[in-house]
Amino acid sequence: MSNRQIVKLTDRYVANTYARFPIALVRGKGARVWDADGKEYLDFVAGLAVISLGHSHPAVVRAIGRQAKKLIHVSNLYHIGPQAELARELCRHSFADRVFFCNSGAEANEAAIKLVRRYGGEWLGGKYEILSTYNSFHGRTLATLTATGQEKVRAGYDPLPPGFRQVAYNDLAAMEAAIDEKTAAILVEPIQGEGGVVVPEDGYLKGLRELCDRKGILLVFDEVQVGMGRTGKLFAYEHFGVEPDIMTLAKAIGGGLPLGAMLANEKVAKSFVPGAHATTFGGNPLACSVGLAVLQTLLKDRVLSNCVKMGRLLLDGLESIRRRFPFVRQVRGKGLIVGMELEQEGKRIVDECLKDGLLINCTAGKVLRFLPPLTVGKKEIDKGLSILEKVLARQ
Repeated sequence: MSNRQIVKLTDRYVANTYARFPIALVRGKGARVWDADGKEYLDFVAGLAVISLGHSHPAVVRAIGRQAKKLIHVSNLYHIGPQAELARELCRHSFADRVFFCNSGAEANEAAIKLVRRYGGEWLGGKYEILSTYNSFHGRTLATLTATGQEKVRAGYDPLPPGFRQVAYNDLAAMEAAIDEKTAAILVEPIQGEGGVVVPEDGYLKGLRELCDRKGILLVFDEVQVGMGRTGKLFAYEHFGVEPDIMTLAKAIGGGLPLGAMLANEKVAKSFVPGAHATTFGGNPLACSVGLAVLQTLLKDRVLSNCVKMGRLLLDGLESIRRRFPFVRQVRGKGLIVGMELEQEGKRIVDECLKDGLLINCTAGKVLRFLPPLTVGKKEIDKGLSILEKVLARQ
C-alpha cells in the first residue's frame, strides 16, 4: 500500500487520538526509515526515545527470533527465566533491589503510585498524597494523567482522583512548602521530556533527596524517557549524585517491544505482596529476552560513550545554529535528549523538516526535540544539522 492508502485506512478505522503526519513508515535501519512510497528519512524521533539502538539492531532481531522459537508468553503464575535475568541485571546496575515488569511507562508509573500508597498506608501512618511538578508528564491512565502537570492532558476527565498536587519544577522552597501531613512521596522526572527538555538546576535533585529524608517520605524518579542510556549514563539519576526509592522505566528498555519496569529498594518493595498488584503480559519471555539484549548491548558495545560524544556534537551544532537565528532562544539537554527552544511555534519547522527528510518533533509548543538513536554517527548528526539549518533559513 502507498502512503495515501494507509492514511485513508487509518482515518477510516483507527481511533482519532493522534494528529499524525501524512506518511506511513514501513522500514527502518539504524537511524534511517522509509515510508510506504519509498522516501528515506533521517529519524531523530526514534519512536519517541524507544529505538535507542537504532532500527533493526542485530542484537534485538536475534533476541526476538531466538526467543520466539522457544516461548513467547506464559502467565506470571509461573517463573519466567528471561524475566528473572533482566531483573537481576537491572538491580545489579542500579540502586534497586526489586523489579515489577509491565508494558508501558504509564503502567510503570501506575505501579509506582500504587506502591507509594501501599507503603504510605503501612509505614507512614496512612499518608497517600503524591507531589509532582508543573509541565511534567507521567502517562495517560486516570491516575498518571492526574499526576501529570499539564492541563491539556487532564482536560475532559473530571472528576480526577484525589491525592495529587503539582508545584514548580526546579523550586525546592515551593516543594518543601507544599508538603503536609498527607504527603507520602515526591514524583519527578530527572529531566523533563514532554515539558520541553528541562534540565534541573545544580542541587535540585539532591535537595529533593535531602528533603524526602528529612520529612520521612519517598522520592520517585520517572525515567521513562531519560533512562536506559538516553543521557549518556544508564540512568539519568547517576548524573546528579542521588538515588531514588522508586524509579520507573519503559520506552527504550524493550528495544521496540512493549515493556515497562518499576524498580524499588527493598524497604519500599516489601509492601508489594502476592495479590497487591499484577499484570497479564508484563515481563513475558519475549519482551524480557529483548530487554536483556538491549541492556547488555548498552553496557558492552560503547553505546553510552557514543551517546555522550554524539550528544556533544549535536548540542554544539545546535548552539552554532542558535547564534545565527534570533528566533532561537536556547539549546539544552544531556546526552541525546536535546531541545531547541524557539520564540515561535515549532510545528511549521517540524513539518518542513519532514519534507526535507528529517524527522523531529515539537514539545511544549515551542521546543524542537531531538531524540536520535544512541548509535547515531557523526555523518548523520551533520546531515540532520544541515537539514535543520536550511529549514530555519527559510522561516
